[in-house]
Amino acid sequence: MDISTLSIIILVFLLAGTVKGVIGLGLPTVSLAILTIAMDLTSAMTLLLIPSFVTNVWQAVVGGFGLKLLKRLWPFFLTATISVPLGGILLSEIDTSWLSKILGLLIASYALIGILGWGLTIRDENQFWAAPSFGVCNGIFTGMTGSFVVPGVLYLNSTGLPRDALVQAMGILFSLATVALAFTLAEKGFLTLELGLSSLTGLPPAVMGMVIGQKIRQKLSERTFKKSFFGALLFLGLYIILSI
Repeated sequence: MDISTLSIIILVFLLAGTVKGVIGLGLPTVSLAILTIAMDLTSAMTLLLIPSFVTNVWQAVVGGFGLKLLKRLWPFFLTATISVPLGGILLSEIDTSWLSKILGLLIASYALIGILGWGLTIRDENQFWAAPSFGVCNGIFTGMTGSFVVPGVLYLNSTGLPRDALVQAMGILFSLATVALAFTLAEKGFLTLELGLSSLTGLPPAVMGMVIGQKIRQKLSERTFKKSFFGALLFLGLYIILSI
């Protein structure tokens, strides 16, 4: 791994970890959005595995809502996990340049939803079909592009969870999705020893960024930060769509 690649990995995961520390999500999204500009999609997906897993487990175990969330949301978590290999089938069959454009579209859509403040409200009587439907859709997109957030975060937001429980639920979703993605990439031959070691180098800056972000959260208006965050994501998503 040359010094320029190492520098890119360190800077990307420092930034992505900082974003995650402030708002509770964004590490895979930010890292994928930037890394996909610098390298191919499957390499970018592989590089995010270790930093994403460690920081998401950290997020998943903090909050005190773990068992309640698993009991309430297990159909969603289960389907979002076991459907990742379905997306992996498409990952190995479709040209990655088109998948990169799909990733750009997902990122831009997510950013636009955040900017406009759109959300869903799903009634309890509709949860029976909504949870697995959103879960399967989220899993397929994860396997195809490495993006964990669309439409999973929209679904979790629709359940009316309090903020701390929502952040922990996202941590659980992202942790499970990362594990499923790692197995899928390994099975398809994309997870090599070199990329695995490169992913490991992204862990220290990601953790450092998360600590920095948590401190920023205490001093910076979250609303102001989110506007800047979603604006930057919208730009990156559109750039990926138009340039790759």
